[in-house]
Amino acid sequence: MSDKIVTVDIDDTLKIIKKVFDHTSFHHLLVIEKHQLCGVISDRDLFKAFTPTIGTVAETTQDLAILNQKAHQIMNRHPLSLPESANIKDAIKVFNNNKISCIPVVNEQNIPVGILSWRDILRIFSYLRI
Repeated sequence: MSDKIVTVDIDDTLKIIKKVFDHTSFHHLLVIEKHQLCGVISDRDLFKAFTPTIGTVAETTQDLAILNQKAHQIMNRHPLSLPESANIKDAIKVFNNNKISCIPVVNEQNIPVGILSWRDILRIFSYLRI
């Protein structure tokens, strides 16, 4: 699990979210409301929301309206998450039973404390030399 998470607020604009993705190597952002996890946005979710002209000289007023949309308009609501006490078997079960590429890890108050990707699982197995 990576404890280096990046969160955005449920009302942050797609313009802000794009800047975060542009300046980090993360592929998922955790969306919070009142410090609690309420959604996940992947870089693919953002890509699907955009038109090819955003950020170009051909940018339109429609593109500007897209940039002003809020996180809650494109996020995956009610994401599957794991408690801090979960183990690797719990995580593998969630990955195997769902079409997701990350699992937020939350504390008892549903506040994000980390994020687990399937690459983290592969990294564990590479250390075990299986």
